[in-house]
Amino acid sequence: MQDLKEQLIEEFGEGNIIDAFGELTLTVDVSDIIKSCLKLRDTFLFDTLVDLCGVDYLTYGQSDWDANASSSGFGRGREACGGEDRHEKRFAVAYHLLSVNKNYRLRVKAFVDEAQPMIETVTGIWAAADWYEREAFDLFGILFENHTDLRRILTDYGFVGHPLRKDFPMIGEVEMRYDEELGRVVYEPVSIEPNVNVPKVIRE
Repeated sequence: MQDLKEQLIEEFGEGNIIDAFGELTLTVDVSDIIKSCLKLRDTFLFDTLVDLCGVDYLTYGQSDWDANASSSGFGRGREACGGEDRHEKRFAVAYHLLSVNKNYRLRVKAFVDEAQPMIETVTGIWAAADWYEREAFDLFGILFENHTDLRRILTDYGFVGHPLRKDFPMIGEVEMRYDEELGRVVYEPVSIEPNVNVPKVIRE
């Protein structure tokens, strides 16, 4: 991995490489994504795209409740805490690459504009990106320019919003049920109360 790190620094610059938790992450500018990915495929032999996903950094580093595991392994005490946003840009696209030939792995990250999250498709470089990009579009609202079939893949055609964005309500916007009389699915306003996912329990 050290050899790969040195080669990447020489090609992309030291400020763009993060070495943490035994993994390398290369951050590239959104406008350079095609050029960078072609270089990674052809020069560094990253022939396989293992995964591609969207990332939402909204409230990154913030937490309403701080969890401390007990030494006995029983319960966890949670205490209220605050936090500040520790990230400048909200959305990113992460690509996880594999070089079968060299047995190298690399994460590539590109930040996109929050107001209009858009990035060039890499389906022409790795065909496997097709459905991954559709999923990132569906769940995060990230647009992949020049994708030949960019449409929702997991949610319904009439679905409003992008459910993996952190500001999307956990209870959703609408609920659906099958109406026997109408003989079809009916959408209605959500009837359940919003709930906090973290238990507000402080144990000794």
